[in-house]
Amino acid sequence: MPTLKDIAKEANVSVTTVSNVIHGNYKRVAQETVDKIKMIIEKNNYVPNMTARSLVNKLSKIIGVINHVVPGKGGNFISDPFHSVVIDGIEEKLREKGYYLMVRIVYSHEDLFSLLRNWNIDGLILIGLFQDEFFEKLENANVPFVLIDSYVDNPKVLNIGIDDCKGGYLATKYLIDKGHSSIVFASPIIKRNGVVEERFLGYKMALKEGGIPFNSKNIYQQEIVASEGIELGHKLSKRNDVTAIFATADILAAGIISGLNEQGKRVPDDFSVIGFDDLYISSITAPRLTTIHQDPQEKGKVAAESLIKVIEGDEIENNNLILPVSLVERYSVKAINNTK
Repeated sequence: MPTLKDIAKEANVSVTTVSNVIHGNYKRVAQETVDKIKMIIEKNNYVPNMTARSLVNKLSKIIGVINHVVPGKGGNFISDPFHSVVIDGIEEKLREKGYYLMVRIVYSHEDLFSLLRNWNIDGLILIGLFQDEFFEKLENANVPFVLIDSYVDNPKVLNIGIDDCKGGYLATKYLIDKGHSSIVFASPIIKRNGVVEERFLGYKMALKEGGIPFNSKNIYQQEIVASEGIELGHKLSKRNDVTAIFATADILAAGIISGLNEQGKRVPDDFSVIGFDDLYISSITAPRLTTIHQDPQEKGKVAAESLIKVIEGDEIENNNLILPVSLVERYSVKAINNTK
């Protein structure tokens, strides 16, 4: 098995230069030299010794993706369609930069510190974190981290998100513009300073702008699992005073549509439904789902790239990066005369 010195000797460069190429640090290496070293590495089937590299530079090249928001009624954030796409984006960017991915659910800050004690993790990416005791402990963990979809009030903390309030507003306004005035808001539990609350604020903003009184009876909160969405569809099928439903996740919207169908109600003839995320499922529901588009894969890529910059000492221009949202019109919403 060839060594780092063997690769350097064949390429007629220093060991440091070969190490920089292996680590993806190309700034001080000519592209011609990079290509030459990569060709020699591939020809010799050279595999870097990660343990040795970790001991030398104190970097493991391992990034932990941590979830602390654990579903209350079954489910798993890894199998959740939205989180799967985010993790896919993270893994793609880490692989491109020569890093490795660890995915973990932690139930408490004790779990987190146990993980950090047992693994030499270079940095953490955390999804959907709230400003609570867990976050306070995280700040003292002495490890770089980036948040995804968090509204933690700390300008020094790196966060990658979207304008959730705007997304909730766009969805609700679209329904209002189509003639709907009795609109259900369906979501997970609305927690303070969280993504769902922001979408809820956008919902209420659009109602107020449209001169429509807020009705607390139109607010439904449950876990985002298929069975709960279907059950909610059953309940909503009995609401003769409702014409439209805004679900804050496509998977929830899909469950609602299935539940309505099982009760003999049709979308959009009996109920209009709009979702959020624009995941693949929105293109295969029947009818295909009108939804608010975001790019969770890009969100994952940006989070990974930002964290790597912090780890490697590069400058971060913006600590709070907000990615765009837009409305995607399909076939699950119909215009009405508002006479129901």
